[in-house]
Amino acid sequence: MAVLSLAILAFQSEDPARAGQDDAPGKQGASASGDKGQSSAKDVDTEHLFGFTEGADAGEKGEQEVVLDTISRFGKRAAGPGGSRYRVLDTKLGYQFNPIDKLSIELGAFGNLRTSRNIVGLDDKSYGTFDGISVEVKYQFLKGSAEQPLGLAVELRPRFSRVLPIEGNGADIFDMESVLQLDVQIVPNKLWYGGNLSFEPAAGRQLGNGPGYRSSTLLWSNALVARIGENTYLGPELRYLRGYAGTFLNKLESEALFLGPALHHRFTEKTWLTVAYAGQVRGRDTGPDLTGRRLGLDQFERQNLRVKFGMEF
Repeated sequence: MAVLSLAILAFQSEDPARAGQDDAPGKQGASASGDKGQSSAKDVDTEHLFGFTEGADAGEKGEQEVVLDTISRFGKRAAGPGGSRYRVLDTKLGYQFNPIDKLSIELGAFGNLRTSRNIVGLDDKSYGTFDGISVEVKYQFLKGSAEQPLGLAVELRPRFSRVLPIEGNGADIFDMESVLQLDVQIVPNKLWYGGNLSFEPAAGRQLGNGPGYRSSTLLWSNALVARIGENTYLGPELRYLRGYAGTFLNKLESEALFLGPALHHRFTEKTWLTVAYAGQVRGRDTGPDLTGRRLGLDQFERQNLRVKFGMEF
């Protein structure tokens, strides 16, 4: 509630004296200032603005970017008495470039660091390893602005992974996430909405003589971000996820609702930082041994934290 209040106050606040100057006839300086504010609204890059949710902006021809993106996942159901721990850090180092306007391509390499102890259905383990590569291709159909507030893009994210995402066992996994991304300038230069709809099927096999692996995930995320400073943006983010056995949403295993704040700050015109936290506030598992238990912890975690740093050149 505190984050939402900050978002509302940020776009409602206005200097009355300044407003009077803008309305006064012959005040060319105030008019020029208004034009400048309108122009800066167009310059806000929404791609990394919303935390876990991705904005629709894709950039212009010739732009390049290096991104370090870490998503930490904490907390699962304990298998018994005594201390338990589940902690996974998924880190991606990505290089993004734009061969033409509105089309971006990102090449990524992943690392995985995890600790699991006394967790239901999981073996105890602690290690770090290289976890595969990815290619992300994004095309922007609409660019949001003060005059036309809707931004719309589609992104495809094929990825090869070497580790099962929950269990942590060695495997050869291929997944293909498809994401519909949109954003809206609700109040020009002050308040933005971002939304994603994602489908991610995955298939492969565990190493050695391990069993085959088939899963799919459906995601719907929403974020509302306000400008609270010249280069700082803050607001709440809500995500709903459903995890399935089978590559085409065959059998529901878990569902979870996450809520938390998202912060974006630009240090310079070319460097930025995004930090987002999400705690699971509601969920369920469908397994017979887990029916009626609080939260969806079979396929998801209690808490997620994302820290993303980027440099454009």
